Amino acid sequence: MKAFLMVVQLITSIVLIVSVLLQSGKSAGLSGSIAGGAEQVIGVKARGLDALFSKITSISAFLFIVVALSLVAIQ
Repeated sequence: MKAFLMVVQLITSIVLIVSVLLQSGKSAGLSGSIAGGAEQVIGVKARGLDALFSKITSISAFLFIVVALSLVAIQ
């Protein structure tokens, strides 16, 4: 059981790191507005991806905490 939880912890941490790194920063909206209307379609798609990455980050952070607490409780 402990080995399984450690593997889940590893996978969850990698997903958490990747999802945080793939999110755009708060200042990305300003640079998109300066670029003009040509990137408006891409901007809508990017906002959808940002929402998806935000949900993935929240879920993986929750799982990370739950698995970490479970590993501490097992030891």
